[in-house]
Amino acid sequence: MPREFQFQVSPEVAANEVLLNQYVAKLFNVSPKEIQKTVVVKRSIDARQKAIKINIKANVFLVGEDFVETKMELPDYPNVTHAKEVIVVGAGPAGLFAALQLIELGLKPIVLERGKDVRGRRRDLKAINVDHIVNEDSNYCFGEGGAGTYSDGKLYTRSKKRGDVDRILELLVGFGASAEILVEAHPHIGTNKLPQIIQDIREKIIECGGEVLFEKRVVDILIKNNEVDGVVLQDGSTIHANKLILATGHSARDIFELLDKKQVFIEAKPFALGVRAEHPQDLIDSIQYSCDFRGEHLPPAPYSIVKQVGGRGMYSFCMCPGGVIAPCATAPGEVVTNGWSPSKRDQATANSGIVVELRLEDFKPFEKFGALAGMEFQKSIEQKAWQVAGGSSFSEQAKQSQKVPAQRMIDFTEKKISDSIPKTSYVPGTTSVELGEVFPSFLTQTMREGFVQFGKSMKGYFTNEAILHAPESRTSSPVRIPRDNKTLEHVQIKGLYPCGEGAGYAGGIISAAIDGEKCALKIKESL
Repeated sequence: MPREFQFQVSPEVAANEVLLNQYVAKLFNVSPKEIQKTVVVKRSIDARQKAIKINIKANVFLVGEDFVETKMELPDYPNVTHAKEVIVVGAGPAGLFAALQLIELGLKPIVLERGKDVRGRRRDLKAINVDHIVNEDSNYCFGEGGAGTYSDGKLYTRSKKRGDVDRILELLVGFGASAEILVEAHPHIGTNKLPQIIQDIREKIIECGGEVLFEKRVVDILIKNNEVDGVVLQDGSTIHANKLILATGHSARDIFELLDKKQVFIEAKPFALGVRAEHPQDLIDSIQYSCDFRGEHLPPAPYSIVKQVGGRGMYSFCMCPGGVIAPCATAPGEVVTNGWSPSKRDQATANSGIVVELRLEDFKPFEKFGALAGMEFQKSIEQKAWQVAGGSSFSEQAKQSQKVPAQRMIDFTEKKISDSIPKTSYVPGTTSVELGEVFPSFLTQTMREGFVQFGKSMKGYFTNEAILHAPESRTSSPVRIPRDNKTLEHVQIKGLYPCGEGAGYAGGIISAAIDGEKCALKIKESL
């Protein structure tokens, strides 16, 4: 029977199995030779003091005790070729994990993805980065795997349902993710490794008799007597089914417009919006670890910061240590930023969304759009950013359509256009502007005051070495598609299951995957 211990060690000890066993032997008061295996269950960093420690929770096996290396096994998925069909719109984490759960329950998913498969997306990502060409169906937001696949693969969540979280993490390990994601306090797969896992999930769905169809944009949802009857695709074809999981992500504006046009009840939802700030990673390391040199046994430091500024929350969002800023527009004539990190987080810069919470009353200038007021507010800022960065000159459109407005952090707070913007990780390039031109005055003022406050909490953060890129606008859906709390069906349309980030019920890979599974389970219950 293993003994469970919780303790703190130096980063050097935590990274070395021999040293770790020696430390555990002292806890046991035995010789290190008597330690068969120390299995780390959870690991986190405590950087509150100058001497940084690693918190470890571990199971310790002595020589002679039964120890078997566990391998994460996938469920025994049945073949559902001839089972009842359920349409799943969207192949992001909500859609893919809904599909896996449907198969486990004996139902056949037909997954419809507007974008390309996870490998095919790469050409379109190169096109937007290098050639400034936006493919409206295949980009950082749309395509197999969803927005998280090529914009980081972070797996931590504020979900309180630990059992659900562990199940999703274990499934990811079963599909090829490192078992380290079960251990780390802030698990992360990395944009370079997640695509293969997504591909393996798709192949399992198909192997079990499900269908995954690409470049199949849904243009209409068929409804008869307030009940789902199927969908119409862009090519004019129709797929019939009376159960539909709508998992289209937070950027599927055409779906929101379709529902609004069909008088399917939706509502505006508050979200957050701001900029993406990039610092040298060495600077963030020195702030967070209180050191001149991070060393090989500590990962690039993240940060998380929240302030109340004039009665509004302003906070870091989707922080990417050792990461890159990406162009995440989903249509020409707009610019959008997001961030991602490779699995090693080994880039020279750190970036984070720094966003301000919005309220429904902030959308008042767009109230004529009804439930789409927040979406139109969001769109107006993205288009304004495109214009001020140089996109409004149509002769230059091909060259400048994905440049973003940028400004040094202190210059922004002082309303001063930066004399120069250094080359940042944002590949399409930047244009030096006064970011007050992009945002409404209340947002600009909140951010100016907020950055000064951030600097007081994190000494060294408030600096002109930091470059602000605008806007960070796709933090969550600007629309909620209301559903019954008990059945998870839409409050008006029977058989329609709004799901994941796009419906307003998730915020990230893990919570979206959990929501996808929940919707699948409710469909099974309804049958």
